Formats: sequence, C-alpha cells, structure tokens
Amino acid sequence: MAYNLSKLKAPRMAGFAFKVFTAVLESSFPGKVLALKVLKDSGVTAFTKKTITEDPTILPLHLNAVSPRGAARSLASFMKIKLRHSTEPSRGDTFRYFSIDDYAVAYRKGTITPVEAAERLITLVDASNSGSKPLRAVIKMNKEDLREQAAASAERFKQGKPLSILDGVPIGVKDEIDLKGYTTSVGTSFLGQNTAAEDAECVRRLREAGAILFGKTNMHEIGIGVTGLNPHFGVVRNPHNPDNYTGGSSSGSAAAVAAGLCPGAVGADGGGSIRIPAALCGVTGLKPTYARISEHGAAPLCWSVAHLGPIAATVRDTAILYGIMAGTDSKMEASTIQPDVDLLKIEKKDLQGVRLGYYPEWFYDCDKDTQGIVNKTFASLEDLGAELVKVEIPELEEMRVAQLISIVSEMAAAMNPYYQKHRKDFGLDTRVNLAIGRRLSNMDYILAQRMRTRAIAIFNTVLTEVDAIITPMTGIPAPPIPPDALPDGESNLPMLSDIMRFASMGNLTGLPALSVPAGYTPEKLPVGLQIIGRAWEESLLLRIAASLETTVTPSKPKIYLSPMDIIPS
Repeated sequence: MAYNLSKLKAPRMAGFAFKVFTAVLESSFPGKVLALKVLKDSGVTAFTKKTITEDPTILPLHLNAVSPRGAARSLASFMKIKLRHSTEPSRGDTFRYFSIDDYAVAYRKGTITPVEAAERLITLVDASNSGSKPLRAVIKMNKEDLREQAAASAERFKQGKPLSILDGVPIGVKDEIDLKGYTTSVGTSFLGQNTAAEDAECVRRLREAGAILFGKTNMHEIGIGVTGLNPHFGVVRNPHNPDNYTGGSSSGSAAAVAAGLCPGAVGADGGGSIRIPAALCGVTGLKPTYARISEHGAAPLCWSVAHLGPIAATVRDTAILYGIMAGTDSKMEASTIQPDVDLLKIEKKDLQGVRLGYYPEWFYDCDKDTQGIVNKTFASLEDLGAELVKVEIPELEEMRVAQLISIVSEMAAAMNPYYQKHRKDFGLDTRVNLAIGRRLSNMDYILAQRMRTRAIAIFNTVLTEVDAIITPMTGIPAPPIPPDALPDGESNLPMLSDIMRFASMGNLTGLPALSVPAGYTPEKLPVGLQIIGRAWEESLLLRIAASLETTVTPSKPKIYLSPMDIIPS
C-alpha cells in the first residue's frame, strides 16, 4: 500500500477572526455546518467511510509481549544505582548539561548542598519568569515547602544516609499530575481549586527516592495542543530561542530541563506531549509502554492514549527517572500486567546486532533542515554497529485520524461536567477542539478503536522484522511564535500537522517511543530522532538513544539558568 499520510490544509487564524470562528463553531447553527468542514479538513470524514472489521481495542494492553526476565531491578535497587563520577561541565566552547550524577557527586563532595541548590533555584525561577519574554516554564512553586525538602535532604547527607542518587536533585512536575500541597490546574483557569492531599504514584516514588519536587510546570491547556501557548499562564518560550514555541503539551517540563533549571521533570503524553517538546527543546523524552508508569494521580483526560514519563537532560537521567517511576501499581489495574522493569546494558556504547527499521516515504516527510539532520544519524547508527532496514508501514493516515478521534472524544467527555459552566473559560484552541469532539459520534469512536486493533497488528508485524523503528520526532523545528497569537492563541492546522506527523502512532498502539537529540539547524534549533519499540522494551530504546547521544554535541541554549552554576569553575 502506498504512503498515505496527509498534510492538513486550512487557513491560519488568530485574533478577532479566531474568536469569531470559535463562537460560530460552538453554535448549533451554523456551527454544525462549520464543524463538518473542519472534520473534512482534518481527515475525519474520509476515515468514517472506511470499512474496518477488526474487533475494537479500547485500551492498548500488551498482554502477550515478551520481555527479558531474571535481570530486573526493583525500586530499591534503582535507589542504589552507582554514581558516575563525571567531571564538571566545561566553561569553554564545549557545553554539557549538569546531570543527576553531577548533583549527586557535588552533594557527596560537599561542593554544594541541597539547601544552596534550592535557594539558587528559587532565585533562578523568579528570574526566568521576569522580563519582556518570560520563560514561563514553572508556574507554581511553594518556596517554604522547597526549603523544607532541601533541609531534610541536607540532613540526610550530613548523616551519610542519602536515600538514592536522586536525593536532593530538583525535579519538576507537569500541572496535570498531583503533587502534594499543590493544585492541579491542568493548564486551565478554573480546575484544581483545592490542593492535592497526596502525590500521584509516580511522584510518590520520586519523593521516596529523595528528589526535591520543586513545583508545577506549565502546559498546553488540558493537554489538547502541541505548541505550548497557554492563555492563562503564559506561552512557554523555547530556551534555544525565546521567540519560538517549545511544543507541547508538556511544554514547561521540557523548557525547565532545557534551560537547566532541573536535570529532569515529569511529563504526560496523549499524542506526543512528552516527545514533541523534548525534541523541539533539545532534550530527551520517553513515552513508555501503555501503563508502564501508573496514571494514578494524573488528571483523567484521555484514558486510552495517556502515558506518563520522564523528560531529562541526558539519556542516563531519563533512564534513572524512568526506572524509579515505572512498575506495577495496585491502584491502576492495567499496570499490573507488565513484565519486570530492566535497564540492562543501556549504556553499552555500540549497537551490534540491532536492526533499525525506517519507512523512507515517512522518514523523509519533513522539512529540509530536519531531513538533513536525521539523515546524518544513519551514518552514526551504522558506525555504532546497527543495521538499517527499509520497512513499509501501511495505513498511517488511518492511524493518525483514529488517534485524533480517540483523544478528542475522550477529552470532550472528560471536560463535559464543566462544559456548560466553563466553556468560555477555556482558551480558544481548546474550545475549538472540544466543540469538534462533541460533534463526533459513538460510531466514529468505535471505528477508531477498530483501527487501533489493526494499527497494533501492523506495528507488531514490522517489529518482528526489526528491533525498533526510527523516524524524525517532528516534521519541522520549533516554529516561531507569531505576535498576533498572543495572548489568545492561534489556529494553524498545517503547522500542527507538521509537528505531529510522527507522534500519534505511539499513543494509538501503546508502544514505547523515545525522542533523543539528533542535531541542530543552522539557526541552532534542536531536532529530535524518534525511536519506537516493542512493548515493554524501553531498555532497548534507551540503549539506542544512549549510543546515539555520544555522537551529538549539545548546543547551549540562549536561556540557561542552572542552580549548579554556583560551583566555582
């Protein structure tokens, strides 16, 4: 079957025209007529005419997947992961992010204390949110709570009893995930009026490891967009160029990491929302297998495509956070089916015996800068010992639309209790998406789930021929933020289509997918490579990414604010 992934076309709108369009779309008439046009432009109308006979798959649970056994690490053993006694980053021409290891080694040497790092972080977050182009990565920070966590960590170091390699390390949490003592606004102006009484399960595990959970990171409202423009908390600006978008919806988590405020943060991914901002901000992001990390304590937005995972400055940091957060949780039944979590050989610096598949028509469906950068990874991967294999993945367009129907329908259902009272409190792009979601039918949704069954079979068949599939992470680098898009947002279907071209399939199938930096455009904007693998084989994706990471020299962002910079050079 020929490559069929479409490029969406529709007029761009912002300002008054966007407001009028939104209001008309929400009306009963002519809103219905306009909605039909939008559904046609989005590919939904053509999809609903397809004949798909498979039984529907409501949740992408991978019950029969095979994963290595007998070499798992429990949460306790992750706590004892060995330090890498790396040198401090050079202050010369070579840039390297401060990693979890750098914090851990500095604390153990007494070069800096968790209390000093916390005070510096408070100052830097405040500074990042000032000026004419504030970063807006961090939107909620309880300074006293932060100081208390840091003091407790410092005391543990004083007694020689740190909890883990993560003790005292600042970690951010996306604002759709519960953090004790904070509200969970999900990027809206009205949700989350009460503070969370307990941590989400993944956050609880990080706290148990001693991480300093310093606050909430900004996000695209209810996670239903991929630019990072939030009309309530401010647009998140890309640290590599503050005039450009970060991607979303885990925009604040990616920007906080890329700006050096923290070596890692927690994100959520319903349609690329970890991987897209990680790629556009030049850091690493992992969407694990569906239910690998418990969703307990995350806002219920899109049940069948939702994933939690880490965004981090390095692949090793990503692996550490993943290893601590992942595993079974009795509070999320779907998570109890998973095999053991392992991180075997993730830092093995070669890829001998690894077969990587790429679908040429899909792989090169990106702009010239992105194409040139990801194409160079072929030589790097082959030098590392990998074998590159051409594959074919049919029905990508049908997969894209099935994921779109799934996430928009589920988010419309999730927001339904608030819709009548708070419809106009949402941002314009959120209102548009919810209005479209409310026009979709139960027949549309079931057809999408039938397509999910087919999509899983297609990808699993390809993954019997190769160990993983590689694509660019996005079709374009981080787009510029148009002045007329502020503060209310914009509608730009062609841009969204370019950003999301490679992301949706991982959510629809529930397969693990990771974005790792591949290089930089002439304008020094990051480009990411995506690696998609078999269910539960996150360790292989991390190994591939760690190997590729050795071939890419990081570029220092224009906005770089690390608490570790107080260490004398």
